Amino acid sequence: MKTTIKLTPVNMEARKKLDFSTGDVVCVWNKIKEADGKTRLQAFEGMVLARKHGTEMGATFTLRKVTSGVGVERVFPLFAPTIDKIELIRRSRTRRSKLYYVREKALRDVRRKLKVDTRIITKDGVTTMEAVDTEAEVVQEEVKA
Repeated sequence: MKTTIKLTPVNMEARKKLDFSTGDVVCVWNKIKEADGKTRLQAFEGMVLARKHGTEMGATFTLRKVTSGVGVERVFPLFAPTIDKIELIRRSRTRRSKLYYVREKALRDVRRKLKVDTRIITKDGVTTMEAVDTEAEVVQEEVKA
């Protein structure tokens, strides 16, 4: 039994006129094919890190969002028929065309927050709070990943 996916044609002119750039927050509604044959829409909202190849057929854009403390990046083709719509949520002005440095910046911010961590320790029914330097633990976790 063959399954065929029917996709609506992409409005090329509308996609070419989309005016979003790096640093903007964009929500992409992607068509997902379910196992039972139905299609549903799934949103992916994140910051645009890069736009490549302008408005030609192979144009792509990279989105990054943080989910449950984990950075997730996806590369979307601009003219993909699986993309239902692209919504511009928030504009921002950047001075770079590619924002790849945001990856390292996010790690630095997490490290700074974890440097002074307070832990609640319970021994023999007595609860105490203790300040612990967890920077070494963060570095070890990054090496494992």
